[in-house]
Amino acid sequence: MELLNITNLHKRFGNKEVLKGLNLTVPQNSIFGFIGKNGAGKTTTMKTILGLIKPEEGAVKVDGKKVIYGKTKTNRHIGYLPDVPAFYSFMTAKEYLAFCGEIAGMDKAQIKTRSEELLSLVGLENERHRIKGFSRGMKQRLGIAQALLGHPKLLICDEPTSALDPVGRKEILDILKSIQIETTVLFSTHILSDVERICTDVAFLDNGRISMQGKLADLKSSYRREEYLLELDNEEDKQTLLRVFPEIKKNKEGALTFYESEHSLFDVLKFITAKKVALLKVQRMEPSLESLFMEVVEK
Repeated sequence: MELLNITNLHKRFGNKEVLKGLNLTVPQNSIFGFIGKNGAGKTTTMKTILGLIKPEEGAVKVDGKKVIYGKTKTNRHIGYLPDVPAFYSFMTAKEYLAFCGEIAGMDKAQIKTRSEELLSLVGLENERHRIKGFSRGMKQRLGIAQALLGHPKLLICDEPTSALDPVGRKEILDILKSIQIETTVLFSTHILSDVERICTDVAFLDNGRISMQGKLADLKSSYRREEYLLELDNEEDKQTLLRVFPEIKKNKEGALTFYESEHSLFDVLKFITAKKVALLKVQRMEPSLESLFMEVVEK
C-alpha cells in the first residue's frame, strides 16, 4: 500500500523550474531514501508534501488524502524533522516535548507517557540539562522525538545526518530503523552510505524529475554489471596492465577495476599468469548505490 503518492509535480521559483513533473510513490512501512545532489529540489518536494509550498501543477496525497496548500489537515499524519531543527534553548528535553504536546492538544497523561517513551527511544531519558547545552546529535535526536510525538504515519527527515560525526550518524540511523514497524520514514540525503545501511526503497531526484525509484535490492539487481577488481603487488605491474588493457581503471585506493563487457576476465587472468604478475586479489564487485547514482546523474 502506498502511504505517499506524488503525481506530475511542478514548481518554479522565478525563472528557475525546480520540479519538472515529479512522480513519487512511497510504500507504507518503508524506509525511503530520497537521494539527490544539493539543490536538486528535495527540500522543495518535502515542503510541498507539508502544504507549505504551492505547486504550479500536480497532486500530493498522504494516506489517500489530498494535500492542499495552506491547509494542514493531512499534517496530522506527518512528523517533520528539518535539517536544522530549532528549539527553545532554555527548556529541558522533557519540558520541550510537554510544550509541543500541549500545542497539539494532547492531555497531560498522554504527554507524560509518550514523552517518556520517546526520550527513551532517542537515548535522552536521563538528560536533565537545558537544550542550549545539547550537541548537534542530541538536538537531532530530540527533533525526532518531537516529530514522533503524535504517532505520525509518515516521518519526513530533511538531511538528518548531514552535519553529524560518524557516531551521531549511527545513532540517528539506528533510531530511524527502529521505528519502521509503526512509521513510514522518508528522508532526503546525499550521503549514499546512510541509504545503503537502512533503506528498503530509494528514489533518485535529478534535474527536477525522479530518474529511478524502487526497492533498493531490486534496483541493484537490475543494474548489475559484471565488474571486477584486481589488487596487485607492485605499481609496475599495474602500469603494464593499464597499457595492455586500456579500459581498465585505477580507483582511488590503487586497485584496478574493469567490466566484463570491456575486457574478458579470462583474458586478463591469462595475461597475468603468462607474465607471472603477483596477483593479491581478484573480486567480482557488487553494484553500489554510488555507481547507480552516478549513472543517473551523468545521463
